[in-house]
Amino acid sequence: MPCRRGRRSCALIALAAPSASAWTGCWPARGRVEPRVASDARMVLAMRPSAPAALGSSGADVAEGEKVGVLLLNLGGPDTLDQVEPFLYNLFSDPEIITLPGAVRWLNGPLAWIIAKTRAPMSREGYKQVLDGGSPQLRTTLAQGAAIEAALSTRGVSAKSYIGMRYWHPYTDEALAAIKADGVQRLVVLPLYPQFSISTSGSSLRLLEHEYYQDQQLRLLKNVVIPAWYNRQGYVHSMARLIASRIDMLPEGERAGAHVFFSAHGLPQKYVQELGDPYQQQIEATVSFVMARLRVLGYSNPDTLAYQSKVGPVPWLQPYTDEKIKELAGGGVSSLVVVPISFVSEHIETLEEIDIEYRELAEEAGITHWERVPALGVEEDFIEDLASAVVEALPRMEQRPLQEIDEGRPVSLRVVNDLVSLRSKEEIGAEYGPVRVRNYRRGGFTPKGGGI
Repeated sequence: MPCRRGRRSCALIALAAPSASAWTGCWPARGRVEPRVASDARMVLAMRPSAPAALGSSGADVAEGEKVGVLLLNLGGPDTLDQVEPFLYNLFSDPEIITLPGAVRWLNGPLAWIIAKTRAPMSREGYKQVLDGGSPQLRTTLAQGAAIEAALSTRGVSAKSYIGMRYWHPYTDEALAAIKADGVQRLVVLPLYPQFSISTSGSSLRLLEHEYYQDQQLRLLKNVVIPAWYNRQGYVHSMARLIASRIDMLPEGERAGAHVFFSAHGLPQKYVQELGDPYQQQIEATVSFVMARLRVLGYSNPDTLAYQSKVGPVPWLQPYTDEKIKELAGGGVSSLVVVPISFVSEHIETLEEIDIEYRELAEEAGITHWERVPALGVEEDFIEDLASAVVEALPRMEQRPLQEIDEGRPVSLRVVNDLVSLRSKEEIGAEYGPVRVRNYRRGGFTPKGGGI
């Protein structure tokens, strides 16, 4: 079971109207900061408008009969209770999740085996209690793929979606085998993580790159990656609309004062502070964009961002979700509208960790009204915007620097190495969290368990 914990009150952020040229926030600091015009900024964060669907014309320069593939990357999850332990092994044997110094890196497999054995009984109870024995993530991802295909069709692009999960079937190599068999000629890689992190999108992309460039046939396939899309208008507007609908479900006297509580998946602080992982800044930008949209819709509720799912002994981004819930309740807040801001499909961290663990904690602390915003799933505006992102990406088969990642622009499949090429995660010692790993090879106790 993931542990409960969550965000650091540090802030970002740039908020710009779609027509604005450049607004920038700062590197993490305590408290919110107001947007300011960019001068000599390290990062530009602005919301990108959605392009409307145009029937029969995409502007994507796709030749007639050209086969286009859209590869959706996600975490994956066990389908049955018997698969929980090997799934956990695959997760914790990923050196992006647990980092060991080079001299003891061989311990990744044995350590992952111990963790999986230890955590499996509790995790099985969680899956059994809320997920009918398995994760719904694959079902949701299949539905999202089909919806993106349909949305692309209205834009004049005939495409097929493929799914590559990081830690369970269908694995990345299974997706690539299907892409080769279908003779795909142009591939858009779309991680289903709104915000980029080395530990999520980065881990999937690093594995994909390793498999991709070892295959002579795949090396000839044009590809482009959409590394992040937290700042796309369709995503932001869909989130705001779902939040507004949950506020409206509260008793009338509770609506105006209801606290919008954003809970994002956590990350070790060192990877933000020392490795330059853009995840926290993008999360905080997302919250600013969504709250700005809520203001436009007529909602002026207060908001808080916290981080959940802490694992291991090292400090993660703060404040932690459980601690912040207790703090808000102690300060007189009675109604929470809880938003799983970094998740676009339901899984154990929303259905068990948020819906059961955190809700129980909130009620014990004195919260009397609780509404949880659902994951986006196949929300129409959200899907339409992802389809627009694919269309925009098709002509851009070239590499992009870090700023392009922060702006959610298409980049090369080598994005992960480009991002961290001057950094070695071995420099900061054994950690839980994302890592930079060289000399990849298979290993471990299950076929998919080894480092990449």
